[in-house]
Amino acid sequence: MPRRTATMLASTLILIALLCAGVFIRVPYSEMSPGPTVNTLSDHNGEPVLQISGRKSYPASGHLNMTTVRVTSAEYNMNLVEAVYGWLADDRLVVPHQAIYPDGQTEQQSNQENAEEFSQSQESAKVAALRELHIPVRSWVVVASVLKGGAAQGRLHAGDVIKSVDGKAVKKPDDVAKLVTEHKPGQDVVFTVVPAKEQAAAEKSGKAPSGTRDVRVTTRKAPDDARAIVGIQAGTDHTYPFSIDIKLADVGGPSAGLMFSLGLVDKLTPGDLTGGSFVAGTGTIDDSGKVGRIGGIEMKTIGARDKGAKYFLTPQGNCATAEKNVPAGLTLVKVNTIHDALAALKDIRSGKTGALPTCAKK
Repeated sequence: MPRRTATMLASTLILIALLCAGVFIRVPYSEMSPGPTVNTLSDHNGEPVLQISGRKSYPASGHLNMTTVRVTSAEYNMNLVEAVYGWLADDRLVVPHQAIYPDGQTEQQSNQENAEEFSQSQESAKVAALRELHIPVRSWVVVASVLKGGAAQGRLHAGDVIKSVDGKAVKKPDDVAKLVTEHKPGQDVVFTVVPAKEQAAAEKSGKAPSGTRDVRVTTRKAPDDARAIVGIQAGTDHTYPFSIDIKLADVGGPSAGLMFSLGLVDKLTPGDLTGGSFVAGTGTIDDSGKVGRIGGIEMKTIGARDKGAKYFLTPQGNCATAEKNVPAGLTLVKVNTIHDALAALKDIRSGKTGALPTCAKK
């Protein structure tokens, strides 16, 4: 056999062997890719994404699309060939498995966490939108959850409104933990609460809640340090002056908050925020309207551009990563608050795109 032929044959066999080995070698990575985008101003699966009743709303054209990312499942074992392909592809992102599923998190646990974050993001989106429009929203510090077997089990209940701790008024959830940890383990702490049922009845009737009572709980030592704890998680609940429902199944995580807020502002005000333009975006949002960074930004910009977006509202904290690989024809608009986003949409609909605060501008 000629030497050249033998060399080519040997090289081919080695390549085949390497490919076969690559298929069987498992690596600790997961893959992210562009997911669906949904127009918050439109319908999804036959019903409006944003549903408002009890207050006048307005039709809206254009697009304010929220974006998503697909990820491989927690149980999926990626092989070396798939990892290399993902590293080389422009529309894939290979990341350590731990980055998506930390501490051995299961698929079910991840889905539960994403569902809880999605629910919270909807509430914050409503609050941010209404406050931007100067529509009153009443907020309460509540018992968000009670630890099973904890000191407060059977004494405090999820949904109870916490008015004060040891006679000191609480205005935000962090106040509760701060006041509890002023005690030593074994000492009593007194919660003044409105029971969840009484609060719900008051909201339904439009009257001030009755039935306020004091609940005494004996603190215990935290499992990891010497702090005093009672085994509750404090949170915030809100009362809206009219009904707002966000209908979007099979989506999780907090990153749609900004786009939900903007969609609500658009529907609650006459005219179109986008001027008919195709705008997509992402970003968490808190009750004050501050926009936070998210994961998978590179995949979200690709998904948005593939769908037809011209502008992408990008959290300021994601700009450095997003601008490294901007899809052709997509302008990354930097935002830090809902007010920034509304100002950018005003420039877009008026044609003053040169004034937009893009990620490329320093």
